[in-house]
Amino acid sequence: MTSAKKHIALLGSTGSIGTQALEVIASHPDQFEVEVLTAGSNAQLLIEQAQRFNPNVVVIGNEELYDHVFAALDPLDIKVYAGTAALCSVVQMDTIDMVLTALVGYAGLKPTIAAIEAKKHIALANKETLVVAGDLITSLARENAVNIYPVDSEHSAIFQCLVGEFHNPIEKIVLTASGGPFRGFDKVKLARVTKAQALKHPNWDMGAKITIDSASLMNKGLEVIEAKWLFALSARQIEVIVHPQSIVHSLVQFKDGSMKAQMGLPDMKLPIQYALAYPQRLSSDFPRFNFLDYPQLTFEQPDIETFRNLQLAYDAMNKGGNMPCILNAANEVAVEKFLNDDIGFLEMSDLIADCMHKVSFIEKPSYEDYVHSDLETRELAKALKY
Repeated sequence: MTSAKKHIALLGSTGSIGTQALEVIASHPDQFEVEVLTAGSNAQLLIEQAQRFNPNVVVIGNEELYDHVFAALDPLDIKVYAGTAALCSVVQMDTIDMVLTALVGYAGLKPTIAAIEAKKHIALANKETLVVAGDLITSLARENAVNIYPVDSEHSAIFQCLVGEFHNPIEKIVLTASGGPFRGFDKVKLARVTKAQALKHPNWDMGAKITIDSASLMNKGLEVIEAKWLFALSARQIEVIVHPQSIVHSLVQFKDGSMKAQMGLPDMKLPIQYALAYPQRLSSDFPRFNFLDYPQLTFEQPDIETFRNLQLAYDAMNKGGNMPCILNAANEVAVEKFLNDDIGFLEMSDLIADCMHKVSFIEKPSYEDYVHSDLETRELAKALKY
């Protein structure tokens, strides 16, 4: 099957998802063309990527690094811009077919909105965009006839299970969680865990922020909220089950009781490729799953009393309004404080709960309200001491 190449804007090209997305793109030069590359502060890797993929435009978020990037890429006739405003502007270029948002955290919200308003289809690896402003994002996507293709492995699994089933009502979905490196720990043990231990995930190779979120089960909490918006579900239709082997990536149960699961070895390149190429399944040389290597697949309930973040995420989703935005901002600060050795592992949940209790609640927030809630929460979270 021959088709015109998809021109991709890759936001966050130097992170874990971004670098793997470029591997996928490099494997299929007949399918994809890199139009835009962006990075926050990793100027050297951004330059190397641009030299290899020859995009039309690059954006470096840190404006102080502009001169360095410009000097390296100007001789190649690659346009160079810097800052958030430039990021929001370039995603609207006519030459872009799809925007892969792989930025970390709240930073993904504004450029994703700009891309949707420019009617660009979105491959979403930035779950915080839907956590913070799910109502706003899904409404905008509907208004602009924009598809949002999930890149998270769990949401990709649900999406793959729903192909051909879009008219059949979902009874529930089950998001699987590895349980992270501290599965089975009690609060006494968790209070003593170190940053180095938390950064060692048993199954997935990810950036620091998402690895800590996975260890605290906040990542699963954010995925629950993301799933609500992606698949138009209520809280009671979204379950979480711990599955340490990370082979079953998630499941859908239909109203007849039948269940579909998507399975495979843990490899983010597969959901990235699926989102970029949909509706095609492109060939790949990814490692293949062998049942005999995994004679047992096990499942257990998450311990939400010890790992409070998952319950806090459900609480935020049930409250609605700007509460998931507060949860997300508080968590971003909590993770940063933990990585800087300012607070302990369990104190991350204390900080998030305190912010959810203290920051002003808004039932029907506008975009400006989300911006203000994010700022208010971060100020409070930074000031809290434990």
